[in-house]
Amino acid sequence: MVGVNRRVLVAAAVLLSSLSFPLTITGASVALPDLTGDLNASPTGAQWVVTGYNLCFAAFLAFGGSLADALGRRKLYVVGVSAFLVGSASCAVAGDVGVLVAARLVAGVGAAVATATGQSLLASAFDGAARARVFGALGTVLGVGVAFGPTLSGFLVDLAGWRAVFWAPAVLAGLALALCPGLPGGRGTGQRVDRGGGVLFTVALGAVIWVFVEAPALGIGHPAVLAVAVVAVVAGGGFVRVERRAGVPVFDLALLGDRAFLGYSLVAATMMGLLVPLLVYLPSYLIDVVGLDPARAGLWMLVLTVPSVLLPPVGAAVAKRSPRLLSTGAVTITSAGVVGLVTIGPDGAPWLPLLVTGIGVGLTTGVVDGLALSGVPADRAGTAAGLVNTARLTTETVALATVGSALTALSGGPLAGPGFTDALRVVVVVSGCAGFVAALGANALLRRRISR
Repeated sequence: MVGVNRRVLVAAAVLLSSLSFPLTITGASVALPDLTGDLNASPTGAQWVVTGYNLCFAAFLAFGGSLADALGRRKLYVVGVSAFLVGSASCAVAGDVGVLVAARLVAGVGAAVATATGQSLLASAFDGAARARVFGALGTVLGVGVAFGPTLSGFLVDLAGWRAVFWAPAVLAGLALALCPGLPGGRGTGQRVDRGGGVLFTVALGAVIWVFVEAPALGIGHPAVLAVAVVAVVAGGGFVRVERRAGVPVFDLALLGDRAFLGYSLVAATMMGLLVPLLVYLPSYLIDVVGLDPARAGLWMLVLTVPSVLLPPVGAAVAKRSPRLLSTGAVTITSAGVVGLVTIGPDGAPWLPLLVTGIGVGLTTGVVDGLALSGVPADRAGTAAGLVNTARLTTETVALATVGSALTALSGGPLAGPGFTDALRVVVVVSGCAGFVAALGANALLRRRISR
């Protein structure tokens, strides 16, 4: 434990930096139409602006936590926030899409390291009821960032241009960094880090995403696509072998043998796989096809995002009576809302499917994480939480890459006009159907566990 003043500094720094991370995701999605035109970015280049950040965030999140334990939390937190600040500021001044994508990669790595180490700092600085309150505040900050990020970003684009959506999180990161000298120090454990597992996981995920993004333009039979696909398979297989033998693995794969844990992780991952592509590509549709300005597009997105702030208590109440009903029911509701978006068109986004989708996501926000960890021994809770988060982020990243590639291929070029509408309708139907399948899978996993 640390003194009261330093506890306040820890909470302030981590909450500030945590608010900046969702803003940089939603900000890029709202700014995408303007920055694509300004930088003359190709559809593939624009896709990397969004996907690159998520890729690095997912790939380095668990590895960042392991490094923090070994090398020291404050040191790695400062490194992570600094990298995010440099990456975000570089995005704001980028003169071409290549520099912008590279800066997004740096920001994604920094956000991953700062997220993992920031949560560790909170856990070490607080205990008991205070810990519960500060982590509740962290959840609220993240929810607010996701819920109101599109709206805030829309107003920033209208007022100051697309570069402002990258300056805003950079400023928040700068404020957090200014508080770091007052954070409690502490040496790392010096324990061995599973570098091999971390590198193989990063290579495998990066190769998979590269194939999804580049294959539509190059062709599935292109030698480069085939070569990178082989790299993905080899690295993925190597990762599983290394994790099974590692003394302190990045991921405890034995947890996947617990049907309840696997079922709840599937629910968490599915929710992000359905929600995040809408957060990224729906603002572009509302701006380029419907003709809304960025601020009004951001206001429309509130229909989708606000339930994530309002409904978690309702989801928690349902979960007390029937965790399986909450989990499978919420995925089913979300999938139905996504399929309902097939009615979207140039006249506007149908508000009811957006609201239904948001309700399904909101019911599980934060709640399903607790359910996943409820049956895990206390000494494995940290590892289990990392595995749930990585499953969620990996699914989110793969979904973004897949949806982006599908929209580009189906629309036949730039995401605009009737081609964008037709492509989006196909994508929401397929995505929703995949959600229904995931709901059936989660129901089967959870039912079998209960029947025992």
